[in-house]
Amino acid sequence: MKLAEALKLRADLNTRLSRLKVRLVANSKVQEGDSPSEDPGELLTELDEVTGQLEELIWRINTTNSRTVDAEGRTLTQLIARRDVLMLKEGALRDLLNSASNRIDRYSRNEIAIHSTVDVRELRRRADALSAEIRRTDNTIQELNWTTELE
Repeated sequence: MKLAEALKLRADLNTRLSRLKVRLVANSKVQEGDSPSEDPGELLTELDEVTGQLEELIWRINTTNSRTVDAEGRTLTQLIARRDVLMLKEGALRDLLNSASNRIDRYSRNEIAIHSTVDVRELRRRADALSAEIRRTDNTIQELNWTTELE
């Protein structure tokens, strides 16, 4: 199985787990004289199976990520961490840009003028460069995901 397929399977198992939790809660109580629509014991057994599969799959994905290296010698784990941090940084810059570039109109000369404290043009250039680096990093990650066998 390719790493990309394992990642999709992990997402599917997480969705299944979320739905299973809802079903467990829905069948945890019934009115006196009624019976649950599903057997909580069977749902708990299914919970054990799904979480066991998920645990093994996560372990295998993490092992594969830590052993898979790109052309520049970076592991997938390093690439994922890099992409995630770049996205956080880019988001902070975009928020700053949105705030700094909003004009506040004055209706008369008596109102206080508000000025940006940062160089919006330079920040926009930096944010755009981060976006490009995020795309390149993500492309490398996706390429490795589709060419790497799960360990």
